[in-house]
Amino acid sequence: MIGGELRADEGVLPSGARWRGYGRGAPVTLVTHGLGATPGEARIPASGLPGTRVVLTFAGHGDAADPPADYWDYGVLAADVLAAADAVGATRAVGVSLGTGALTRAAAADPGRFERLALLLPAVLDGGREVSSAWALERLAEAVAAAGADGGAALRERVAAEFPPGAQLGDHLAARTSALLRLGPALRALGDRAVVDDAAALRAVRSDVLVLTGTDDPLHPVAAARATAAAIPGSRLEVLPSVAPLFTHRRELRRLLAEFLG
Repeated sequence: MIGGELRADEGVLPSGARWRGYGRGAPVTLVTHGLGATPGEARIPASGLPGTRVVLTFAGHGDAADPPADYWDYGVLAADVLAAADAVGATRAVGVSLGTGALTRAAAADPGRFERLALLLPAVLDGGREVSSAWALERLAEAVAAAGADGGAALRERVAAEFPPGAQLGDHLAARTSALLRLGPALRALGDRAVVDDAAALRAVRSDVLVLTGTDDPLHPVAAARATAAAIPGSRLEVLPSVAPLFTHRRELRRLLAEFLG
């Protein structure tokens, strides 16, 4: 912001979600992040993409306002996605985890809205989460709830466990821990929420779709990615051998996204 006013490449939605544009020209790609993503994490999928990249920051994250009480519902998040996409004229979109759920729900609501969709790290589709995913989310929620008593020690341990042993996290551990401390209500609300009531709603999607996930990530089981790809006609599925592919396979991720969205 400049002088308290929004720049031409920024916008705020009624929910408190914000978007910010980078680059210029076509195509225009909307990028949506995962739950608890830091601003740096949110921009990872946008790196190297051609044209204009617009990063949507959901309420409760980064410099966005805290969300209204009923915000943590995929239908509400999808409405933010569609509103931001319309505001910037996006024809393509990338989602990560929570953002993937919101994009998938948006595609079910408006099957022809996007030309191309890259859905990274799906966590759930219809029905309940896999046991491993539900348990991982519950443990994160418990760690956030315990932070007042243990100074965030359990939460730091849970966040560190999301990465390969020995990963050099630098300041990321503290930043992500701080981000998650705002999101206790989201962790509790999303545990039993399906992205769509019935995967059959996705049969009408006309977008070209890339679904990408990693192995061994309990929050984002491969089965959820396979189910998402199977539900959308003509989808392409990529499975990278990593517990945290957005960090360990950035070069390959950048190549795949640039080829698919370029």
